[in-house]
Amino acid sequence: MDLSSAADELYAVAPDAFVEARTRLARQARQDGDAALAKRIAALRRPAPPAWAVNLLARSARDDLGRLLDVGAEIREAWGSGGGLGDLERRRAGLVQELVRTAAGLASDAGRPLRDQALRDVEDTLQAATVDAGIAEEVREGRLTRPRSHSGFVPAGFQVAPDGARPERSKPERSKPERPGRGRPVKKARPAAGAAVVRTSTARAKRAESLRRRAEEAEAALADAREKAGRTREAAEKAAAEVGRLRHELERAVAERDAAARRAERAGQAHARAEDAAREAREAAGEARAAADRDAGRG
Repeated sequence: MDLSSAADELYAVAPDAFVEARTRLARQARQDGDAALAKRIAALRRPAPPAWAVNLLARSARDDLGRLLDVGAEIREAWGSGGGLGDLERRRAGLVQELVRTAAGLASDAGRPLRDQALRDVEDTLQAATVDAGIAEEVREGRLTRPRSHSGFVPAGFQVAPDGARPERSKPERSKPERPGRGRPVKKARPAAGAAVVRTSTARAKRAESLRRRAEEAEAALADAREKAGRTREAAEKAAAEVGRLRHELERAVAERDAAARRAERAGQAHARAEDAAREAREAAGEARAAADRDAGRG
């Protein structure tokens, strides 16, 4: 087992089974003597449901997903060359909607149906993958931990529509000067309302991204704490078992000592009785010799 194979297995399981699978793989790596790999596996983050659904697409709908990512590459190339985007945008819109339906079906088949917001996050991630080559590579790899959205800039003159519609060239607003002769200064052009919307949307996207990262970090810390608690509990159980075994051996040793002491006491008593019997036999033998000597003298 290496990190790549472990990650492939982990990011294919449902999010609610991720922590248990990660703990199992990390324990297996430790048992195999690879503590560094175990640590890297334990650091892998659980995917949010929309990210998991996109990962399912990378495994179960790779060809369709590849066609969308190829269209995204053509769109980015067209932006750079100034080529037409109409047909590419229509193809992208159709592929995105088809893949969202596929992701919904795959998640339902796995017993984890997606809510409307999660499906919108899947769509945002697929749209972002057609705009950003880095996100496209993450989606293709199939190891996303969170949904993605594109909050950066697109080539000048184009606005990316979230529903995959044909982008339109933005037109700068022009201020209307006051009629001369009325004594009022000419008003300056007001900033385009669209720019404020873009700034607000970007700020919200950044805040959402920050909150999502913090949530993932907290979730990873919780998972690590649970894993450490599990290891501690396992060690405590082993120690308790060892204490029980030693206590049993101690009780057996004490019983054997007491039995040996009783045997020694009985042996001592038997020895004392034997000494008494030997002394009595010696005395009787002496008396018998004395009697024999007396009889011999009288004869």
